[in-house]
Amino acid sequence: MMSKKILTLWDGEQINEADTRILRTPSTEALCPFDKGTNETIRALTKVFLEREEAVGLAAPQIGIGKRIIVFRTRGFDDKDTNRKKEEFEILINPRITQLRGEQAVGEEGCLSCPELRVEISRYPEIKVRALDMEGRKVSKRYLDFAARVVQHEMDHLEGKLIVDYDGSAFIPKKRQDFFEKIFQDK
Repeated sequence: MMSKKILTLWDGEQINEADTRILRTPSTEALCPFDKGTNETIRALTKVFLEREEAVGLAAPQIGIGKRIIVFRTRGFDDKDTNRKKEEFEILINPRITQLRGEQAVGEEGCLSCPELRVEISRYPEIKVRALDMEGRKVSKRYLDFAARVVQHEMDHLEGKLIVDYDGSAFIPKKRQDFFEKIFQDK
């Protein structure tokens, strides 16, 4: 299976219009019981995720597949280890947040689909999610702190929402200031 690329809003000095259209399109639910296409999507998403040592999470739309499937680390968030074990990440299919708890906390987030940009975003420190696991079983899980932030970030992708859609402070490398000012002048 050929590896898929991660779609980005921009590349170098230009906007990726085709990628942007895909990233901005809300995802549809994966069929259950899983069909061949859903199983292929799970495999492709996992493969791309595991190939990117800097990835803490990845959503199917980021590899061009408009299905409600996410994968993310559950521990070792600071590790740059490409040999991740199955117990160090989770895959959720058709996830839904059923509970948000605590006072929202601001944290800096980056995104593989918005390279070189970091944005301060308020997120809930505790969430409960219902979804299907890789075998198609219903699961209900609680996530705390950084894991909760990652799941909320990846679930944003399923709705076509990206870090550039938040109003928090943005951190841009000095050498890229002109490019980003040009992109965001219309916002």
